[in-house]
Amino acid sequence: MKGMGNMQGMMKQVQKMQKDMGKEQEALNKKEFSGKATNDYVKVTATGDRTIKDVQIKEDVIDPEDPEMLQDLIVTAVNDCLENIDKETKQTMGKYTQNIPGM
Repeated sequence: MKGMGNMQGMMKQVQKMQKDMGKEQEALNKKEFSGKATNDYVKVTATGDRTIKDVQIKEDVIDPEDPEMLQDLIVTAVNDCLENIDKETKQTMGKYTQNIPGM
């Protein structure tokens, strides 16, 4: 019967960890992140759940003769934003997964 007490204690710890992970993931999903391209020509804002909230483009970078440049700047800003989300997610959630094989 002694082993059952340890099992119950471990299950409580797992449940607490799941609850804490859920709270932190929810907070990350609501948090806003930003990304930018060269010289802040394009800025992108997204939430942690990867929902784009805003895109700002400086007027002087809009060249009707060169739409590819603007496209590249947008892609760069979006990728920067997504990378920032990934970094913080790994930093925040990594404490829960660092000792779990395959995570």
